[in-house]
Amino acid sequence: MAEQVSSVPYDVVYESEVREQVEQYRRSFLRVTRPDGDFPAGETPSAEALFERARLNLEGLIRDNIYAVDPEPALYVYRLSVRGHTQTGMVACCSIDEYEQGLIKKHEKTRPDKVEDRTGHLLAVGAQTGLIFLAFRGTEKLRELFRKAAAGSPLYDFEGHDGVRHTVWRCADTEPWTSAFAEVPQLYIADGHHRAESALLARNEMRKRNPGSTGDEEFNFVLAGVFPAEDLKILAYNRTVKGLNGLSEEDFFSKLRGSFIVTATGQKEPKRHGEICMYYRGRWYTLVFNVKNVREPDPIERLDVSILQQYVLSPILGITNVQTDERIGFVGGRRGTGELERIVSRGDATMAFSMFPTTMDDLFAVSDMNEIMPPKSTWFEPKLKDGLLVHLI
Repeated sequence: MAEQVSSVPYDVVYESEVREQVEQYRRSFLRVTRPDGDFPAGETPSAEALFERARLNLEGLIRDNIYAVDPEPALYVYRLSVRGHTQTGMVACCSIDEYEQGLIKKHEKTRPDKVEDRTGHLLAVGAQTGLIFLAFRGTEKLRELFRKAAAGSPLYDFEGHDGVRHTVWRCADTEPWTSAFAEVPQLYIADGHHRAESALLARNEMRKRNPGSTGDEEFNFVLAGVFPAEDLKILAYNRTVKGLNGLSEEDFFSKLRGSFIVTATGQKEPKRHGEICMYYRGRWYTLVFNVKNVREPDPIERLDVSILQQYVLSPILGITNVQTDERIGFVGGRRGTGELERIVSRGDATMAFSMFPTTMDDLFAVSDMNEIMPPKSTWFEPKLKDGLLVHLI
């Protein structure tokens, strides 16, 4: 049942896609993470109704023996493979105290409304239903443990409709793993900042409800997929923009040329750092950053998403807050430049920007400074599945 039940993360699908998945697979885990798909289209149920439906749907999956509670502590090795790319990591519970202390490092701000929603969901369902995606600098000892685990018989092994193969091995002998991870000084959130923050708030609430808690209760830990950075693949997080901020086309291009060499090349994806490709009126342009800094830019300033923000979006197009300005949209790299062309061609945007991907070194550098990247800086692919493993709290 693993292929039919497991689902993409709750926040990477449109409502229409949720309904399609739920109609195709009635046991889809999206009925737990996105219970809005259970309600008639156009209906706006309350948050309480959504959370209650999610709880009942998870209880139904347990009652029908689709899920079984593991009888003993275990860790799980999780491998994703697609089109020549393979990443192998560990699914485990991580200490929320260590997240709070900064040993699990973050690089993004969170939106209070999204955190509140996931916290309410977590408390109502009584379970962490998705994986926080963590990265670490790999060690030889852990590489050897991954290799040995993957030589055994898997618990799950299937290929999804998107061509990604998911394989999971159960490891009941946990001591070698915890010993090996003790040598890893810190973990980095690659994806799942809202899930991490929600787990922290849920833990705080559960501690209030349980004043005699010892710190060993399940709500003190959060479910995570932990992967070596050298295995991971970051795709571009592209942008679309509506309007020219009242500028004429001539003025817009004139201002662009103040910071970039602008050429109509037809190139759709940047080949290197410092290049941005722009789609406007059916043509692709290459923008080569051409500003000489008086000092070496810091790790945040040198990001291509920062260059776009600092030299195009804010000063030319007047978009100073990308989290609240409705003129800007974001398109994950998985959907490709074809999606950018479709959005502009439909008239839903005036232009689109194809970005050079942020690197893991960029992410580590910003996180180690305890700084924050611009919103929507990274898109990791392939996505970890929700619903293969659930942590009851």
